[in-house]
Amino acid sequence: MRILTLGGGTVGRWIADMLCRRRHSVTLIDSDPEIVRSINSELDVRAIEGNASQSTVLFSADVLSADLCLAVTGDDEVNIVAASMAKSMGARRAIARVYAPAFRDLSTFDYQRHFGIDSLLSLEQLSASELARAIRNPDAIPLEHFARGQLQVHEMEVADGASAAGKKLIELTMPTGVRIGSLAREGRMWIASGADEIHVGDRVSLVGMPDSVSVARDRFGASKRRRKVRRVMIAGGGETGYHLAELLGRDDFRIVLLEADEHRCDLLAKLLPNATVVHANANRRSVLEDEGGGTVDYFVACTGNDENNIMAGVEARELGASRVMCVVGRPDYANVVGKLGIDLAVSERDVVARQILGFLNVGAVISQSKLPNGSIGVYELEIQGDTPVTQASLANLPLAGRCLISGIQRDGFVRVPTADDVLQSGDIVVALIDLDDADDVLSLFHRQ
Repeated sequence: MRILTLGGGTVGRWIADMLCRRRHSVTLIDSDPEIVRSINSELDVRAIEGNASQSTVLFSADVLSADLCLAVTGDDEVNIVAASMAKSMGARRAIARVYAPAFRDLSTFDYQRHFGIDSLLSLEQLSASELARAIRNPDAIPLEHFARGQLQVHEMEVADGASAAGKKLIELTMPTGVRIGSLAREGRMWIASGADEIHVGDRVSLVGMPDSVSVARDRFGASKRRRKVRRVMIAGGGETGYHLAELLGRDDFRIVLLEADEHRCDLLAKLLPNATVVHANANRRSVLEDEGGGTVDYFVACTGNDENNIMAGVEARELGASRVMCVVGRPDYANVVGKLGIDLAVSERDVVARQILGFLNVGAVISQSKLPNGSIGVYELEIQGDTPVTQASLANLPLAGRCLISGIQRDGFVRVPTADDVLQSGDIVVALIDLDDADDVLSLFHRQ
């Protein structure tokens, strides 16, 4: 595929090298002549000097024929403008990297829709999502980056005495705005259908709007009084720490967040009313002891410094934390930390690599990923006119047990579909697809 990368800094250079090694045709733009010379001499890519947000530069980089444009400069505003221009000038897909959470906050302004960008990516949010899924359940369906982040997934075990136990899905009266995505039993996971019966001990995933998911949980699990609340300590209140605390929510976790910057603490206390924010240096053993770092179920180090994260994790392990995780920027560190007693190291580069590789698709597929067990794929699909999926309601399409449409984005709004919904050209849908049937199912989304 033809990839246009805007920005030759640490992230842009690494992405260009990764894609080049996978035999994609890569063109890179950067305003620094030294960076351009270095990339041209060391990597098998075409590097061009210029401002990525200028149309003449994009035109000279042959943006018209680009399959994917990745705007990953160090400036959020430049990335948004450049990705928007690339999309308008002919790039099939355009992705912009952003750091500030405001650009992904739909409550005030929809930057992605306004500028016509296919996706806004945050390395910090991606890392937080990886950590959150590891804390909840590593096999959970990853939907944080699909449907604009408005869909929530909650995976839980069906408790003894749950009202849903012993019933078929078609017999359940579920709240509007939530669907059962998958069922797991005896080591096997599959896409749920109406004929499936719920058994005690099954693991079910609830997919939908947050309020509806919260209501539906009571039908499958223990009451709020009986739920075990797990304790999580987060070292570092930067964007990764903030996103992690937000993703974990308030019902199942008691969160303590340590941050050394006093002004940042004040902001976090306002943004995270259900977390305990402590103004303290997480790299001091005495602080971890005083704040109970040795008694937590999960200790997560994401201070922004690899060495500090590793040291804090080692200290927490020695104090007695049950599971220790940390974020590392250098991929080679991820191979070392396991020897130091750290259970999981999340590399920002590895996480963003998987995300970007998921965008390298053709046709109706915008992005895709798959669950760790390899049986279910999560697809973001653009509905095109005159395709089989637009010819009938969801209930009348041959999807049962093979594909679950869990979310529809239409006119900028995301909702959970009903059986009577008919997909329209221009819709963006999130679909869970059994990988054994992926080719047959995806053929319904392509023009015949």
